[in-house]
Order: sequence, then structure tokens, then C-alpha cells
Amino acid sequence: MKRSSLTSGKESILVVDDDPGVLLYTKGLLEMAHYQVETAACGKEAVQRLHGGARPDLILLDMAMPDMDGLHTIEACRRIRPEQKIVVLSCMSSPSVIADAIRIGALDYMTKPFYWADLEAVMNRWLVPVTSQCQHDGNDCELIDGNVFFVAASPAMKKIRGQISQLAKVDIPVLLLGESGVGKEVLARLIHKLSPRARRPLVKVNCAAIPADLLESELFGYESGAFTGATRAKPGKFELCDQGTVLLDEIGEMNPQLQAKLLHVLQDGQFSRLGGRTSITADFRLLAATNIDMQEALERGSFRADLFYRLNAFTVQIPPLRERRQEIELLVQHFLNEFSTKFSLKVPCHSPRLMEACLDYRWPGNLRELGNFIKRFVVLQDEQLAISELEEKSREMGRPPASDYRKISSNMAGLKSLVRDLKHSAEIKVIEEALLATKWNRKMAAFQLKISCKALRYKIKQYQISPPRC
Repeated sequence: MKRSSLTSGKESILVVDDDPGVLLYTKGLLEMAHYQVETAACGKEAVQRLHGGARPDLILLDMAMPDMDGLHTIEACRRIRPEQKIVVLSCMSSPSVIADAIRIGALDYMTKPFYWADLEAVMNRWLVPVTSQCQHDGNDCELIDGNVFFVAASPAMKKIRGQISQLAKVDIPVLLLGESGVGKEVLARLIHKLSPRARRPLVKVNCAAIPADLLESELFGYESGAFTGATRAKPGKFELCDQGTVLLDEIGEMNPQLQAKLLHVLQDGQFSRLGGRTSITADFRLLAATNIDMQEALERGSFRADLFYRLNAFTVQIPPLRERRQEIELLVQHFLNEFSTKFSLKVPCHSPRLMEACLDYRWPGNLRELGNFIKRFVVLQDEQLAISELEEKSREMGRPPASDYRKISSNMAGLKSLVRDLKHSAEIKVIEEALLATKWNRKMAAFQLKISCKALRYKIKQYQISPPRC
């Protein structure tokens, strides 16, 4: 057996499984490829090895073990060594367990029984030399379809990209959460592209854009005569998307009665057309997206808890653009090229001042707002007008742009005054970020800032801080 050229040296592997046959088989394959292999018969033994100073390059971990199962073993191992690489061994009969493993830190999974080709692929994926990893990470823009790109330059988005690459292969519902315009649909397209259903259609349904009575017929279809105007039968999106993927966008706006019907479809995979008497079975994967606060919706009773738990097999919280500023420059360049090509215009020249203004602005509309801003810039070709637009919006949101502070310096203001203004600007920024991170929960924000709620309320009033206009 020839060792792959992607790995080098004598990497150490710890194989954890309660089945002696699996341990012997896996160890034999790895040793023939010149890896250093240790084995452990249970999760507790693996944890004890790490406690004792063992530092394996990779742990292959069985999920179904007595006493201490795979999930508890992952948690314990990562408490001892947070950077530990772990790949789980599982049966496809438990996709929810695999999703849980990925959520708490597993990098990948292999399905039993596996062969050398499967094992070799995992070794090459997670034990590649550092130089190769750096080259891979440098590819921040990923083409999904047409002009749709996925950008992952920030640590948060790189982590999401890593999770999605494994989650896409597990056929479970995924709930995508995030503010309006953060790219939930782009992420849904990426999940579909990486999934075994990629050759089948991805159908998007906007639950907020279709009235409740029409949405039901849109999803489930109807028979001839089901209602006035139904002159002939029409299949619904679930039927049309058999063996494909359905994205229910803005699912938080769905009528509670329709939520109950959707729950039954997810439970047994069967439904009936409106006016129909027979059950229809459709095999589709469901992705759902919303920008509402789901916890608040559950407390209000506007969203069914049982449906939420059914959808919540894996949740991806997409951070807003203001929390991943590393991507703004890449996105600006992408939109410049896209809209210049679309409108048959030359890419407009721009100075570092425009990029600085883009980095300073908070983008409450996220990628959608950034895209529209660049579209206007491409059409009008006026940099100063574009910069002025962002600065004016910043003032409207109660956050003076950085250029205002440069004006203070250019006007020869006193040093004490300049320092005071810069201090206030920094304080405003920190308070705003804490409030946004806690969804304007003042008690939690005050705790994060290590000040009293009374002090935070005073600061909010002093600086006239208000929620961004989305």
C-alpha cells in the first residue's frame, strides 16, 4: 500500500472503539501506511491518555460506545486540548448524532464499514502539511453557481464553511439564522451544491412574499376543483422537488396552521394536495431560513416549538457583515466586477478613501446593502458622492464617521479635545457592538462590558445610541 504524497513524517493516530475487530482492522491499515497508531477500547481510556500527556495528530472516534459515548468523549477531549482534531466513526442511521458531533467540534465523519480509500481521504484531508493548508485557506471566494459566490475570509465564516462541508453530506434539516441580507440563501445554495442531492433541483419558497392561503397550495399543490379557479390539478413544490432540496426562506413568517401541516410532512414524509384524497410521498431535504429572533417567537407563541425542534437538527448562525470586516474588500471587488460586466461599463477607479469608508460603515443591510451601494457606484462612477452617502448614513445612525475625527485634527483642535473625542468614539463603538451581539439585551450587554445596567443606560442616553435601522 503506497503512502499518499500529501502527508509526511510519522503522524500519530489514536483509534478509539469498543470493537476489538475494528481496532485491529483500522490499526493494520494505518500502520501499513507508516502512521504511528495507538488504540483505546473506550472513551474514558482516550480521555485518560490526553490527561497523561498524549498529543495525537488525529483521533478516530467511534460514536456508539458504552459508559462514555462519542459525544461526551469529544467534549472531554476538547476541554483538555481544544485544538485536538477528531474524526468520528458512525453509521448513517444516526445523522442527528453526526450533526451533534460536528456542532461540538468534530471535523469529519466516516461511515462504517470503511475501506482504505475512505481512510486515506480523511488522512489527506486533515493531516496535510501546513503549507498546503495555508494555500487552501487563501482561497476565500468560492463560486457556487453563475455569479453567486461564497466568501469566507473571517474566522467565523471559515468555521461555518468547515461545518457545512461535512453537514451537507448528512441528510437532515438545517436552520439558517441571521439578519436580513447576510447571505442565508447563498449558504443554502452551498449546502445543496455539496450534498448528494446536488444533481436534483433546489427550490426556494419565500414564505413572507406569498399570502398564507396561497402558500399552502404553492407547497402542497391542489386538485382540480379544490377551490374557485382551480380548473386543473397542479403539483406543489414538495412534489416537484422530489429527491432535491427545498429552501423555505423567511419561515418565521409562516402561518401557525401551516406550520402544523409542515410538521406532519417532516415527521412522516407524506402529504395530500388541497382537495386530494390520497397521500403523496416525496423525498426532499428541507433547509429553512429566517431573520427573526426564534427564541422570542417561541416565547410569543408565533412559532411552534415542536416544528422548531424538528428544524433545529443543525442551526447555523450567520454573523452580520460588521462582525466580519475582513470580507468587505473581497466583496467590494466582487460586486465591482459583477455589476461592471452586467451593465457593460468599465470598472470605476477608486481610491483607498472609498474602501476606508466601506470599512468604517456598519452595513445594517449587510451584503444586500453593500451590493446595492456598489451597483450605484458602478452606474454613477462618482466616488465622492458614494463616500458622502456612507458618511451621511453613519450620522443618521448616531455614529459619526472616521472622517469627522480627521477634520478635528486638521482644524488644529486641542490635544485634550481630540483625545476626548476619540475616547468617546471608541466607547460608542464598544457599547454598540455589545448591544448588537446581545440583540439589545441591556442586562447581558452590561455584563459583557463589566459595568452596571444603570451605567449602561446612562451611556446609551449620553451618546444617543439607538438600534440600527434595518
